[in-house]
Amino acid sequence: MIISRLFAVAFGLLALNTTISAQTKNTIVAALAAEGEVLDPTRSIGGADQYFIGQMFEQLVRFDPNLKMVNWLAESWSIEGTADKPIIDVHLRKGVNFHNGDPLTSADFEFSYERLRDPKISRFSYTQANVERFEIVDNHHFKLHFKAPDGNYIPNALQLWAIPKKYFEKAGEEGFAKAPVGTGPWKFVSRSIKEDLKLAAFDDYWNKDARPKVKNLVLKIIPDDVTRLAAFKSGAVDWIDAVPLSEVNEIKKMPGVAAFTAVSRNNLYIDFPAHKPDSPFSKLKVRQAVAHAVDVDAIIKSVLFGQGERYVEVGMGEAGYDPNLQAYPYDVKKAKELLAEAGYPNGFETPCYNLITPREPNVKEMGEAVFAYLGTVGIRCKVQGLEYLAWSNLAYRGLGHPEMDGIMPLMWAHGLPGDPGEPWSGMLHSFIPGTGFGAVSHSEDPKADAMVEALKNTMNPEKRVELIKQIARYKHERVLGGVTTYRPIITLAWRDDIAFRPWPWPGLWRQFQEASFKE
Repeated sequence: MIISRLFAVAFGLLALNTTISAQTKNTIVAALAAEGEVLDPTRSIGGADQYFIGQMFEQLVRFDPNLKMVNWLAESWSIEGTADKPIIDVHLRKGVNFHNGDPLTSADFEFSYERLRDPKISRFSYTQANVERFEIVDNHHFKLHFKAPDGNYIPNALQLWAIPKKYFEKAGEEGFAKAPVGTGPWKFVSRSIKEDLKLAAFDDYWNKDARPKVKNLVLKIIPDDVTRLAAFKSGAVDWIDAVPLSEVNEIKKMPGVAAFTAVSRNNLYIDFPAHKPDSPFSKLKVRQAVAHAVDVDAIIKSVLFGQGERYVEVGMGEAGYDPNLQAYPYDVKKAKELLAEAGYPNGFETPCYNLITPREPNVKEMGEAVFAYLGTVGIRCKVQGLEYLAWSNLAYRGLGHPEMDGIMPLMWAHGLPGDPGEPWSGMLHSFIPGTGFGAVSHSEDPKADAMVEALKNTMNPEKRVELIKQIARYKHERVLGGVTTYRPIITLAWRDDIAFRPWPWPGLWRQFQEASFKE
């Protein structure tokens, strides 16, 4: 492979010297392939933001390294009220402080709730749509009153982030964005956009059993695979994410290196403007042609070096996973026949938008492969490469940006262990301005809308699983919300004189919750 040859020429027999850290025993230097756009959790755009946010900010509950939901800033919580109007009753931990010394109180979560529900601030305002009111009982006790059940709320970490109300109101939007303050194990020091984020361990961090034991953390942004891996091999950085897929086996065999491989919480799919009546993709047979035209298994094998897990609507291990639901088989002849039946015997031309920021390993090359496969059946792509923010803005609706009008590989995390309820509210349900429904949806189907709304209003786990299976079957048959493809398998690597335990969320396995140098 090209990358392997480059390393062979550039580094020869260079071995990793485990006796030297990137800087000192007081600092861990990590290299990330992708950079978060914002430092304010409420203004989060997508998963890459969690690489930064997840170090500094925390939620009421979280998933531990074993994918078990554990109480975090919530000492305890329970569901009360009635089946029609549930109440989530939360008791906060006492003795939790923000980085600036302010104590965490219920008022901070009320402030977080008010910001998150405001569509002018948050792209995820719909997550609070069923919350009728926020009741503060005392400084460490509050209740969320729901006007209708919301089964999506609990699987997504009870949604709310701890935001310091007093500090935010003093610093203002701009000040908070430049110098964020949270309760997490790491506190903000400085940021140089496209270069690095510098953090310091929070000495007054509440969790004495799961905290870093090193003073400083530097998150360097190195998008280029060759450069990032070269920095790791030379000892310039201690830790890297997104190990180049062609180099995973080599890295795992290197002396002095520890590695971790896991399924990402991201679910990738190929989307198109099925909601536009004048678009070819409004026709079912065209959407089915796309599904038959792309050999996803071959892309996983060749482009992703096997580092991808095929999924059909719902991933293995997620709530509602159905092993009987099978992907559309790769069939060029069938795809061409479907296009002809849809009125496009000679195919057609369409814009095709490709993410070129390495949000997931080889995502740019994956998109290029998808477009090449489509070309073989007559769907001719006019390809435009987009950086992460531009790509995200094109996908979202109602922001005042130009709307997506062609083929676009997209992604929306179902989480780990995984529940598709929230993603389907955003990318399958029809777009309804001001509600959050359909925020990234390019489909319009009343039956799918009703099913997604029923799922959102279902909190019973068994009923929820059956509804997910029903939606998945209908979504698959109608090819709504795009063509599902794969979940990336990512590999992280670090020097083995570092103790690092990956946590799945927040931070997408990249959270330095307990990082330290070994004695």
